[in-house]
Amino acid sequence: MSSGAGRGENVNPLFRTNNPNFAPGQQGNSYSTYQSPYGLGENQTREDHALKEHNFFSSANNTLDEYLERGRAVLGDLGDQREMLKGTQRKLYSVGTTLGISGDTIRMVERRAKQDKWIFWGGVVVFIIFVYFVLKWLR
Repeated sequence: MSSGAGRGENVNPLFRTNNPNFAPGQQGNSYSTYQSPYGLGENQTREDHALKEHNFFSSANNTLDEYLERGRAVLGDLGDQREMLKGTQRKLYSVGTTLGISGDTIRMVERRAKQDKWIFWGGVVVFIIFVYFVLKWLR
């Protein structure tokens, strides 16, 4: 079994060292050549890694704040548009009543337009079925 503990190497994977001067019981810093098991390079310290992690979370937090602010702005704009359209509708109704058209007449015209739309699309469906049967009969 080749453990390396007698050759100045610490075999604990969390505290790997390659210090040839390491001897158990010796005074001094035996972890001076610390190697992180988490992939930190020789030039990166724990503080550098923590700083990068902090910067990442900070930028992610700022980005999320920007998205939320944009969402609030869009929602506010939609509310403003709704109010503007409602105001336009009220003005049109007031213009209609000014011209002598009552609100009941306006609603009747709107209802009739809706019925006409249903009649039109029903006619389109009937026409397509008719064309299908004519083409089938001619073949």
